[in-house]
Amino acid sequence: MASVADSVRLGLGTLEQLPEGIERPAYARSDLTPGIVHIGLGNFHRAHQAWYLHRLMQRGAALDWAIIGAGVRAYDAAMRERLLAQDCLTTLIELDPGGTSAEVIGPMVDYLPIEEGNGTLIRQMADPAIRIVSLTVTEGGYYLDPTSGAFDEGHEDVRYDAAHPDAPRTVFGAIVAALKARREAGVGPFTGLSCDNLQGNGDILRDCVVGLSRLSDPDLAAWIAAEGAFPNSMVDCIVPATTPEVLAQAAALGVADQAPVTHENFRQWVIEDRFCAGRPAFEEVGAIVTDDVPIYEAMKLRILNGGHQLLANVGEVLGVPTIADCMADAGIAGFFRKVQEREIVPYVRPVPESSPEDYLALVTRRFANPAIRDTTRRVAFDGSARHPGFLFPSLRDAMARGGSVRGLALAQAFWARMCAGVREDGSAIEPNDPVWAALHGAALAARADPAAWIGQGDLYGDLARHDGFAATFAEWLTLIWRDGSRAALEAYLAEA
Repeated sequence: MASVADSVRLGLGTLEQLPEGIERPAYARSDLTPGIVHIGLGNFHRAHQAWYLHRLMQRGAALDWAIIGAGVRAYDAAMRERLLAQDCLTTLIELDPGGTSAEVIGPMVDYLPIEEGNGTLIRQMADPAIRIVSLTVTEGGYYLDPTSGAFDEGHEDVRYDAAHPDAPRTVFGAIVAALKARREAGVGPFTGLSCDNLQGNGDILRDCVVGLSRLSDPDLAAWIAAEGAFPNSMVDCIVPATTPEVLAQAAALGVADQAPVTHENFRQWVIEDRFCAGRPAFEEVGAIVTDDVPIYEAMKLRILNGGHQLLANVGEVLGVPTIADCMADAGIAGFFRKVQEREIVPYVRPVPESSPEDYLALVTRRFANPAIRDTTRRVAFDGSARHPGFLFPSLRDAMARGGSVRGLALAQAFWARMCAGVREDGSAIEPNDPVWAALHGAALAARADPAAWIGQGDLYGDLARHDGFAATFAEWLTLIWRDGSRAALEAYLAEA
């Protein structure tokens, strides 16, 4: 371990000064030319998609597929500053109970300015050299109607972009404008590649782009639908937020990195082979290229992402700081296992490489990794998108087949209790959802009338009309407010 004072400031000119044992790019920046624009360039992208590209580049392949980073939100500007200051290099720190290792990756060559109207981004995506535009804009960033799941043409941002197609606000408006410019220049479209945790994410991205373009230019929409490509994909790697402790960890390893990323020692990327302008050979470095992405994503979204919500909401209420700490808590871990085994896994189909039971065992080990300090607050963020996406499909399947929903209803009660905004120790839970105000109001009202929570039609829709679910939810929430979350956990675990 190096002292903080001895750490090397990360940059292209200092790579050779990094301590031995830290892998660095074998390719020079001058070897690279851009082929991908990635929008929403956070920790997950750098630990996952960028890492796969880096592995190819280490072999001397895919050198014409370098990444240009981009964002459309004001908060992306801070990340841009940090990355440009270190030549867009990133230190990846792998956290494993058996030891820690680090590598510096360099497939990213630039980060575009964040600006009103997104002119620079549009021009970059219109460049014929760009053949893939990929995104990690979170599950809640796709302007989907919460009841139908369809593209929400009535959203104010969507209406704005339809009225101002040359200076749009949203990522989808920028994509439409760039595709329009390519069509007018006689250039084919790029592939739109969603890397967000949404089942059918490519189909959803296509619906957003084609749906928005149809509002202002139906002919363009028809061209995109006919000529474009939007492959579905499933992504998986646990990547915690970067904290001051992570900065110190990188410095202790000998790297002064302003934006290091920690991650677990597991990655999976399943990609539908549907590209319209070529692609890197990701399968050569471990990605699975298949025509059957849905079975992989259903297993992952229900067991892993759904499991995260089982843990994070009750963990927040009880003041348990991380997912690993939740797994070390007998009551919370018992709740996780029982709900998974009885109410989630029975409705998940196997994939060629794994049964649902084996995958649950893998997820359980990953969640319990004490080296990964993945906070319950990060995992609980945006529950208004994550519960419908990750837990409601299991809930609907259990109802349709007459199975128990006791644990899934309890999970909803824990979410409602969390959104009341105060832990059981009296400390405040700060707003943690784009629609926190509405959730908070419903959660407070539900203390006296549980129906006020599941009566949020934009979230629960017809689920609230299922008598068994509604009654069970009311029973659990009443118990939680009266006797506490521990009592609810104990009662559930005591049930036959």
